[in-house]
Parts: sequence; structure tokens; C-alpha cells
Amino acid sequence: MKNVCFHCGKGIIMGRQHTHHRGVAGGRWKKRAPKTAKAFAPNLQKVKIMIGDVMKQVKLCTKCIKRVKKDIRDGKKPFVRFASNEKTAVAVEKNKGAVAKKSVKKAAKGAKAKKSE
Repeated sequence: MKNVCFHCGKGIIMGRQHTHHRGVAGGRWKKRAPKTAKAFAPNLQKVKIMIGDVMKQVKLCTKCIKRVKKDIRDGKKPFVRFASNEKTAVAVEKNKGAVAKKSVKKAAKGAKAKKSE
């Protein structure tokens, strides 16, 4: 995997880092604080997402992860689906079906008991 966000393409950016000492009075060039090269890396996290019916592990930056979570919370359609959400959604649907079957069986047993009285 590359060090690039799967959604927005955010990656490593080269920049310059400045030290914080003042140098000498008058700001002469010889004694001025040096600037050194620095690589600024994004905060990438490995996340399992669903692409169609296939689960895939990708890297997303935290800004994109926050966006997906906010979209889910607000009821909007997010640009990716987390695999963990898909598993829990499937489990909840199966559980709802099992609970519905049990309640139908209980109702049938109750009806039989009333008829026999």
C-alpha cells in the first residue's frame, strides 16, 4: 500500500522546518535560524471497506474517516462503506428475522392453548 489516502489522494508533502531561536540583533544572514527540509505525512489509518460485495483493506486519512462517520450519523450516503458496519448490519437483520420467527411461534402456541381451553 502506498502512503496515500484512498479517497482524497492526500500524501506526503515536502516542506521546510524553521528553528525557533532568534539569531543575533540586526538579523544578519550568518546567524539567522536555519530552515531544514521536512516531510509532512498525513495521518493515514488502515480501514476495511466494502467495494461491491468484496471487502478490501485501504488507507484513509482521518479527515475522510471523520467525513464518513458524520455522513452515517446524519443519514446521508457516505462515499465508502466500512466493512465493520456491513457485518453488524447483516447480523442485526438476521437477528431481527430470528426474533420475528420466535414471536410468531409464541403467538401460534398461545392461540393453540386458547383453543384447547
